[in-house]
Amino acid sequence: MDLLINGQPRPLPDDAVDPAMPLLWVLRDVLDLTGTKFGCGVSACGACTVRVDGEPLRSCVTPLSQVQGKAIQTIEGLGSPETPHALQRAWIQHQVPQCGYCQSGMLMAAAALLERNPRPTDADIDAAITNLCRCGTYPRVRAAIHEAARALQKKEAPRAPVAAPAARKAT
Repeated sequence: MDLLINGQPRPLPDDAVDPAMPLLWVLRDVLDLTGTKFGCGVSACGACTVRVDGEPLRSCVTPLSQVQGKAIQTIEGLGSPETPHALQRAWIQHQVPQCGYCQSGMLMAAAALLERNPRPTDADIDAAITNLCRCGTYPRVRAAIHEAARALQKKEAPRAPVAAPAARKAT
């Protein structure tokens, strides 16, 4: 069985995985992608959120068979230390993480939100980000999502053409 994770095909040994195995355990235990966290195991907290075909998905209750042939994005594929995603930059700027445990799932849910809705309101954010944060950083999460939305809009704004310099007259 092969999975497409963070844009790369990842073969899975058939003897190491059962199609009923939750995606979370395949990511963490088989593929060593440990950025996605186990929180509750019942899809309530969102620490295990990844994106599948662009949509947020709780990987702790999603069987491997449900994601075969789909594009999976984990936190490892959102950005890199050299080129962080706008959300990751905003998370740092607004000092969102405290303990940090829920952050990878929260970032993946926020990335899905901004892809669907590039200018979310606070109500949009509250409706889309159902992840639990024991540290209670929800106001900072909202501020960071708004900041990232502004940064992404500036990045995607069309640039005005640059005019060629005027020719000089000979004197």
